[in-house]
Amino acid sequence: MPDGITVRVQTDSDSFRDVVVKIERPAYHKPFLGGFKNRITGVEFHNAGSQTIPKKRPDKGIQLFCRATQTVFEKNKPQQTKNTTSTQMTKTGLYVSNMTDKLISPGKYLTAEEYHKRRLEAVIVLQTYFRRWHAMNVVQNLREEKRLRLVWEAQEEIRRKKEKEEKLRREQERRLNPKTREDFERLYHALELWRQEETERINRTLTGAERKAAFCGLLEQEAQLIASIGRHKLNADEENQQKAILHFLDKCAQPRRWKAYHGKITEMDTQYTLRARELFEIYRSISMNDIPKDERTDVLLTLRHTVKEHECKLTKEIVELIDMEVDLMSREVKECNLEGLRKRICTLFLQYIKTPKFNPEVARILKVPPDPLKLYKNVNFCHSCENYLPSTEFPVPANSCTIGRCRLCCKLDNEAWRREASLKYRLILENLRKSEADYQDDAKIVFFIQHQDLQYMVENIWGCQSALSACSNFYDLVMVRWDKQREWSPWNTILLTKDEADAHLKLRNLQEAYEAAFIHRIKHKHIQAKNYFAQIPAMTSFLHRSDNQANAN
Repeated sequence: MPDGITVRVQTDSDSFRDVVVKIERPAYHKPFLGGFKNRITGVEFHNAGSQTIPKKRPDKGIQLFCRATQTVFEKNKPQQTKNTTSTQMTKTGLYVSNMTDKLISPGKYLTAEEYHKRRLEAVIVLQTYFRRWHAMNVVQNLREEKRLRLVWEAQEEIRRKKEKEEKLRREQERRLNPKTREDFERLYHALELWRQEETERINRTLTGAERKAAFCGLLEQEAQLIASIGRHKLNADEENQQKAILHFLDKCAQPRRWKAYHGKITEMDTQYTLRARELFEIYRSISMNDIPKDERTDVLLTLRHTVKEHECKLTKEIVELIDMEVDLMSREVKECNLEGLRKRICTLFLQYIKTPKFNPEVARILKVPPDPLKLYKNVNFCHSCENYLPSTEFPVPANSCTIGRCRLCCKLDNEAWRREASLKYRLILENLRKSEADYQDDAKIVFFIQHQDLQYMVENIWGCQSALSACSNFYDLVMVRWDKQREWSPWNTILLTKDEADAHLKLRNLQEAYEAAFIHRIKHKHIQAKNYFAQIPAMTSFLHRSDNQANAN
C-alpha cells in the first residue's frame, strides 16, 4: 500500500471532491483480539481494535525505572502489662499465720568473672566429649576404608592371578593347538628363541668336531619342529577354510540393516537375501557328516531341484554327481568311500553359490568384481612372488616410499629368517585406535601409522617398558595421549601400563602431577619421535598442524 491515497467524496448531489488520505503505518504489531471463521467459505473475521498510536512520554534525558514493591515492614516491640497485687500484714485486730512461710538466707555472691569461668569449663567438657565422639567416628571410618581397601586389593590380586593363569593356559593351548596366523607367529618366534639359546650353549660349551656334530643335531631338530608346525598349519588351514566359507555364506544371508532416525536398527529381507539364506542352509546340510541315509537323500533331492532351475554345464555336473551318490548309497557303499564324491559336490555347489547369476547377493561381497575392467584399478605388482595383487595385500609403513612385497611374501620371509612375533605391537595399536575413536575429535595420525612404525617407537624410543614403572610386560602396556586435549601423535604419547594409563588420563595439570625431570625426559622422547617421523613427507602436514595446535593452547 502506498503512503497516501486519494479518495473522491460526494459533497453535493452533483459535485465531488478529491481528498488525500495519509496512511500512518503502526510501529507495533496489532494484537489478536479474537474472532470467528466461516466454516463454509473459510474466511476469517477478526475483532476490531484501536489503531490509535499510543502517546509517547517525553524524553527527559534521564533513565527512569519503575518498580512495584510488595515488601512488608514488620516491627516487634515488647509490652509489659500492669498487674495489680496486694499484701496483707499482721496488725492489731488481724492475725496472719506464718506456718507456710520460708526463710531465705543469702548465698555466696557469684561475680561475672567466676560465672563466665564456670561456663567456659562446662563448654570445654562438652567439647571434650564431642571431639572424642568425632574422633571415634573418624577412626571407625578410616578402619572401614582400610578394610574395604584391603578387600579390594585382595580381590584385585586374585583377579590378576586368575588372569595370569588364564593367560598362561590360553598360551599353552594356542601352542599345542595353533589355529590362527598369530599362533603360528608365536610358534616360529619360540622356535627362533630356542635355536638361539641352543646355539649360544653349543658355542659356549663345545669346540671342534663336537661343536659341528651338535650343530648338525640342532639343524635336524629344527627341521623336525618346522615340519611339525607345517602339519599343524595344514590342519588349521583346512578348518579355517571351512569356517571362512560358512562365515561368507552367513554374511550373504544377513538382512539389510540401517539406523533409523530414532536410533533403532531396522532390518529388511529382500528376495536376494532370502535366496542367499536358502542356499546357505542347503550348503550347511550337505557339508554335514554322520547323518542318516534318508536325511542325506532328502538333502540331495532338495539340492537337485534347486540347481535344476538353471541350465548350464555346472548345474548338469552337479546333478550327475547327485545321481551318482544316490545310486551308490542305494548299493550300500561305505561312507568312507563316498567322502571324495561328497567333497566334490560341496565344491561345485559352493562355486554355484558364488556365481552372481545364481545368487545375486554374493556380488556385493565378492572380492573379485564381476566387471573385469575394475581389476585394473588399485592393482600392484609384487616383485617377490611376481603376482598382480590389490593394494590391500601390500603392507605399507609410514616411512615407505615404494610398495614392496605383498603380505604373503613378508610372512614367508619372517617365518624363514627373522621369525618375529608382531602380535604384541598389533594389540597395542588396536587398543590405541579404539581409545582414539572414543574421543571423536577427528584423529587421523593413529590410523595412518602401521604396526611397524609402532614397533620402532616402542623399541627404539620407549625402550620396551613403561615410562613410570619400567614394566616390560607387553600385554599390559598401552599407549595413550600425553596431553589429552591434543590429538594423539608420536610426539604426544606416553607408554604406560593399563592402571597407570587410567590414572594418567584423570590428571588435569601435568606440571603439578609430575616432576620437572620426568617431564623433561618425556619431552626428549617426543623430540626423538618428531625427528624420525619428520623424514616422512606424508607426516609433514600433521607436524605443522600439531605445532599450530600447541601454540594455540
